[in-house]
Amino acid sequence: MKYYQHDSAIVDEGATIGDGARIWHFTHVCAGASIGGGTSLGQNVFIADQVTVGANCKVQNNVSVYDNVHLEDDVFCGPSVVFTNVYNPRAHVSRKDEYLDTRVKLGATLGANSTIVCGVTVGRYAFVGAGALVNKDIPDYALVVGVPCRQIGWMSEFGERLDLHLGENGSAICKSTGDVYSVLDGVCTKK
Repeated sequence: MKYYQHDSAIVDEGATIGDGARIWHFTHVCAGASIGGGTSLGQNVFIADQVTVGANCKVQNNVSVYDNVHLEDDVFCGPSVVFTNVYNPRAHVSRKDEYLDTRVKLGATLGANSTIVCGVTVGRYAFVGAGALVNKDIPDYALVVGVPCRQIGWMSEFGERLDLHLGENGSAICKSTGDVYSVLDGVCTKK
């Protein structure tokens, strides 16, 4: 394997780490985890056994990715993003057989200090604002903020807010790339 691991990082035997991955200070990757090539795990990151992290992801400092969380390629997790895996935890009740799957799809961004409650799917290229609480599925390209989160717009794949009002049918152009996006009945697609 050809990846970088800081001396203070722990990668348990059995973990799968892709070429070009970078694992920084005080990070722990458990034995059953799979980390894609080109992914960067920042300082003090924890990756549990039943986790998949795709290629070219950026998991910033102080993020814990618990069992049954799956990040597709090109996902950005800002500093101190929080994932859960049990909906109703109690210290004195074992609920390891009740873990809910959480999926963060291709190219999505999770802003710093956002909380992702287990069992949700964050859509492709969706953008979760800093500090948001995600407790429901987020559509592709949606821009969500707040506690609990609410959708306030749409984002391009490049990460630019599209000039199109929420729920409005029509088209918008990404100012940075010229790509055209269409919204029809609350569904955003790239043309």
